[in-house]
Amino acid sequence: MPQTGIEAIEAGHTVVHEEPSALGMTATAWVSVAMLVLIALVLWKKVPAALGRSLDGRIDAIRRQLAEASELRAEAEKLRAQYEKQLADAQKEAADIRELAEHQAAAIVEKAEEDSAALVRRRKRLAEEQIAVEERAAIAELRETAAKAAVEAARRLIADKHDASADREMIDRSIRQIGGSVH
Repeated sequence: MPQTGIEAIEAGHTVVHEEPSALGMTATAWVSVAMLVLIALVLWKKVPAALGRSLDGRIDAIRRQLAEASELRAEAEKLRAQYEKQLADAQKEAADIRELAEHQAAAIVEKAEEDSAALVRRRKRLAEEQIAVEERAAIAELRETAAKAAVEAARRLIADKHDASADREMIDRSIRQIGGSVH
């Protein structure tokens, strides 16, 4: 029975290692031949050209995607600029509206102050006119009362001092004066 390498070493025999071979070629030679056949097959089937085309296709696809991304970015930048302009316009319009509202509010306040001052002046004038009217009425009433009192006092005085003969004498004198002025 053949001895294994360990048994041969234990028995004191020297074991020589031989490389296995098939058809006179070692394993390394067979691997080299297989690689050459594989490379020849790959070249014969034009695999490098197919790989190149595949890579070129992927490169073209990536370039298209990059171009699309660049276009999308440019469009996004354009939209961003448009929105920023719209925002700036809206802010300017809001500032203009606020300024207009402030001016209108100031004008309304100024007009209200003018109107209230005019109303105060008009009411003051009406009050002064009413006071003047009432003053004139009071003066007229006072004059009328004074005239009535004077007439009543004169009537009493005349009634007290004049009797019928004094009245006749006064009437005769008045008739003579009238008669003298007619001629």
